[in-house]
Amino acid sequence: MEVTVQLDPEKQLELFGPADTHLRLLRRSLGVQITARQSDLHISGPESSVHRATEVIDRMQKHLLKYRRLTADDVTEFVEQGPVPDKAARDQAITVYSNKLVEPSTPGQLRYIETMLANDITFCTGPAGTGKTYLAVAVAVSMLKKRQIRRLVLARPAVEAGEKLGFLPGDIAAKVNPYLRPLFDAIEDMMDFAQMRKFMELDIIEIIPLAFMRGRTLNGAAIICDEAQNTSGSQMLMVLTRLGHGSKMIITGDITQVDLAANQKSGMVEAMEILGHIRGIGLVELSQQDIVRHRLVQDVVEAYRTRSGGRSRTEERGGQ
Repeated sequence: MEVTVQLDPEKQLELFGPADTHLRLLRRSLGVQITARQSDLHISGPESSVHRATEVIDRMQKHLLKYRRLTADDVTEFVEQGPVPDKAARDQAITVYSNKLVEPSTPGQLRYIETMLANDITFCTGPAGTGKTYLAVAVAVSMLKKRQIRRLVLARPAVEAGEKLGFLPGDIAAKVNPYLRPLFDAIEDMMDFAQMRKFMELDIIEIIPLAFMRGRTLNGAAIICDEAQNTSGSQMLMVLTRLGHGSKMIITGDITQVDLAANQKSGMVEAMEILGHIRGIGLVELSQQDIVRHRLVQDVVEAYRTRSGGRSRTEERGGQ
């Protein structure tokens, strides 16, 4: 089988890599023949390999357009990521305020997006780098853009993992800001800073410590509870009962990275055990194959998992 891919002539050198190293990596990894002719790239080989190579080159071009640089590590990362069915990925592409398209990069991420759209409450667990927070924010911002919701509330428990809040300089806002930074980062990637600031001033977007949700009912909102593995049982119940009419809630966390006391069970783990059978509540578990950060993140996660004999930190603490 042979297909032809059109390239941006101005980006060809960066796409091919120094001395065509990126193309050679693709040939070696995917078992295809790749020939460049002017602004076209001809790919031939077994049908499945050609489709895979075409998908990887598409990701390479999008990455180059966005970040203006492409490394051999990036190409290796795209090769190692699991393929996503083209039509399914297009169907679930999310348009955010910057008119940027956010697409699932793995089958697990595709399932995660489908689950969030189909349920009013979604629990998502998985290791670092699988897009748990990023995709949840993308879905929520897209709903805000389409006026399917009136506001966006993002919360995290301010649980220390070493340093104590009291040791940090500044007032309470300055103290909790480091815990909320990942949520700010995700939002900033979805819209320009001025728009984000305006929405925050109008309380259309609210990024708060988890404790600030107590006593509220949130109608017409997308509510994201991030790092939820660090909630207690009572905190998780408090969060879940904030859900109002016309709202959607997404609860994310890595249950292998619990920073609670050793004798305290994660509220997220407990909630999934109790609520998993209820209609309208979806459960998604992402894995190492869904990691889309630097390729070494997968190796780090696997090394720690292997050392603990396949057990999570939570399991090592006696099933907490």
